[in-house]
Amino acid sequence: MAYFAHILRTLLGLLLRRPILGTCVIPLLANGTIVLVRRRDNGLWGLPGGIVDWGEDVLAAAARELKEEAGLQTVGLERLVGVYSQPGRDPRFHSVCVTVAVRVTGRPYPADPREILEASSFTRDDLPWDRLSHDHRQHLQDFFKGETVLA
Repeated sequence: MAYFAHILRTLLGLLLRRPILGTCVIPLLANGTIVLVRRRDNGLWGLPGGIVDWGEDVLAAAARELKEEAGLQTVGLERLVGVYSQPGRDPRFHSVCVTVAVRVTGRPYPADPREILEASSFTRDDLPWDRLSHDHRQHLQDFFKGETVLA
């Protein structure tokens, strides 16, 4: 019986103890501002994004999450900003996050009020640097430095 319990624990560990793939989006409006959303769970500002669903590629997930959270339409990919994989980057679970900058159209609004309290655009100088969620400060700093990171 102990042998089967060991096998079951090993299989569950293989299935459940894996990072989850997510995406963060740096939405760029035509006027040069960046859209952030204020999260309901912690009240902090962050980049729109979420988990990549089964059968979905990263860019499709980014466009879907951006529409669902901030009501914006993706026009095109600006660039890959980075892949962030530190185990503590998201306090909810270990996620590997692919961050992309995209050009967008529309007027930001909290499209999913169950998750998002507010959506607003910011100039670089007006970003709420001291009120950013998770590791989004690092993502934005890397974006402004023009770097593509693997961290």
